[in-house]
Amino acid sequence: MSAADIELVEVHKHYRKGRIDIPALDGLSLTINAGALVAIMGPSGSGKSTLLHLVGGLDSPTSGAVRVGEAQLARMSERELTAWRSRHVGFIFQMYHLVPVLTAAQNIELPLLLFHMPASERRRRVDTALEVVGLTDRRDHRPSQLSGGQEQRVAIARAIVTDPDVLLADEPTGDLDAKTSEEILNLLSLLHADFGKTIVMVTHDPRAAAYGQRVLHLDKGVLDRDEVNPRVAQAVRV
Repeated sequence: MSAADIELVEVHKHYRKGRIDIPALDGLSLTINAGALVAIMGPSGSGKSTLLHLVGGLDSPTSGAVRVGEAQLARMSERELTAWRSRHVGFIFQMYHLVPVLTAAQNIELPLLLFHMPASERRRRVDTALEVVGLTDRRDHRPSQLSGGQEQRVAIARAIVTDPDVLLADEPTGDLDAKTSEEILNLLSLLHADFGKTIVMVTHDPRAAAYGQRVLHLDKGVLDRDEVNPRVAQAVRV
């Protein structure tokens, strides 16, 4: 498994609402080294989700450069971004976005259907992902038969089944109780520590942010504070 470093240079992102120009990011520059687990905090409208979308190739900057690994995202076409995302990025959201009529295994398999891959290889990857998230015994259960925490685990398994370089998590514990949130955060820590994934997590919860080696605080589209968590940072460069 692999990881990728992330670099943003003088990134501006503006949205238009009628005649009004709304700045979401205002000249943001930062680097996140490969293999780091970074939390992003800030008030509503500070640019957290916009930053995540730019790093994941879901949106393009108004100006500036966004690099993930060797990929210069701002220079890529929509088709190139779609192909790049499918291979290099796993997304985890607050709402799990599982398909209700599919089993856990079938939901996890969905990203693999974009590739020319034998059914046996797809099954092997799904089985591995289920084992990593501790849901081997729930492979044939549909979302309605799972708890919220189990649904999020299925969503995480779906995010890692392609073996992406980067995992992007947008409020991954926002809809969960404290005990289940801790379980999900421990799982993300496992993916970071044991599999070396670069993980960027947006959260409003200081307890979740405490799992990051580094905590970035955004405010009005700029980097307000950049803090290293000495309890978690250890030997990995952040």
